Amino acid sequence: MKQETIKIRYFPGAAQPLDYIDGKSDWIDLRAAERVELKAGQFRLIRLGVAMALPAGYEAHVVPRSSTFKTWGILQTNSMGVIDGSYCGDNDEWRMPVYATRDTCIEQGDRICQFRIVENQPKIVFEPVEHLEGPDRGGFGSTGTK
Repeated sequence: MKQETIKIRYFPGAAQPLDYIDGKSDWIDLRAAERVELKAGQFRLIRLGVAMALPAGYEAHVVPRSSTFKTWGILQTNSMGVIDGSYCGDNDEWRMPVYATRDTCIEQGDRICQFRIVENQPKIVFEPVEHLEGPDRGGFGSTGTK
C-alpha cells in the first residue's frame, strides 16, 4: 500500500493525535475540539481541532460515524464534507456543520465524524451522443425493494 505523509496542525482542544483504529477500517475518526451544547433546531460548525496540507491530487471526505445520530441526534448538514487540497492554510481548521434534531451536548474529545483521503477524480471529457448502447434498467428506482 502506498504511504503518504501529511502535514497536520493541531489546534487547542484537539483531543489526541490522529491515527487509524487498528483492524477496523481505513477511515480515521475526528473528535470535537470543544464542548458544544445545542437545542433542537440549532445549527453549529463544530471545531475538529485539525488543519492539514493534503498531498497534491487528493481531497478528504468527512462523514458522520455510524453512531453519531443515535448518540447525539445531530445530522451533518452537507451529508458529506469535501475538503479540497486548497484548504491548507495555517488557520483552515476542519469543522463539521451539524443540525440538532433534539437538545444535546457533545463533549470535547467525543468522536463525532470520520474521514478518509481520496485521490481527485481524473479530468473527464463528455462526448454528446444521440443514444447510449447499454441495456435500459427501467429508470430510477427500478431495482426493487427486496
